Amino acid sequence: MSSESPELKQQRVKEFMGLLPLTLSLAGLPESEPGKIFSEGQLESRATTIRAAYKVARQLIAEISR
Repeated sequence: MSSESPELKQQRVKEFMGLLPLTLSLAGLPESEPGKIFSEGQLESRATTIRAAYKVARQLIAEISR
């Protein structure tokens, strides 16, 4: 189990949600076609792209706030 306090976990979730629009914009992923379901491999690939974009978004915000 994680040793993070519930407050810290909540803060991290809030940070992620606040950066989500920027993250998704940076990721540049196309929306799915109506009625089309992504395969497991496609979902994993998209998740990896979003993780990388989130790291860039956090770095960008850190640079701006300096």
